[in-house]
Amino acid sequence: MTSTPDLSDANPDLRVLAAGFRSFGGKEAFSGQVVTVSCFEDNSLVKELSTQPGEGRVVVVDGGGSLRKALLGDMIAEAYVKNGWAGLVIHGAVRDVEILRTLDLGVQALGSIPVRTEKRGLGDQDVPLAFGGISIRPGDFLYADLNGVVVSETALD
Repeated sequence: MTSTPDLSDANPDLRVLAAGFRSFGGKEAFSGQVVTVSCFEDNSLVKELSTQPGEGRVVVVDGGGSLRKALLGDMIAEAYVKNGWAGLVIHGAVRDVEILRTLDLGVQALGSIPVRTEKRGLGDQDVPLAFGGISIRPGDFLYADLNGVVVSETALD
């Protein structure tokens, strides 16, 4: 994968996610077509999506920026790996970071916390999201590495 700085240089119209996201997964660089989830302190949809074929796609989760409950932990992350997802970008928190680092999965999030969510079945999938100074839509293409996250309407690789 081409680095996000090189992609940014070659494509000045890319949407660049604001700084503040950290890499937690074993795969530090990842890319793929976007599937979106909007949820707040309830990871029901994040868990449900992990059981579906990923086909190299990336899940972008708008958790409202909450750092009070983790939207991804080791067991759900392992299901994402098993089902062929490239990674997740989470506008919120994760947990089990020592295990996430060992998985072949890209994970970027705002931070970590040991507290799990309650599963109440709340949230929406395949909806436009807006956080980090940009909009992200289902079907966009996302590229992430240790430098940051960029989003395009079309595939760049």
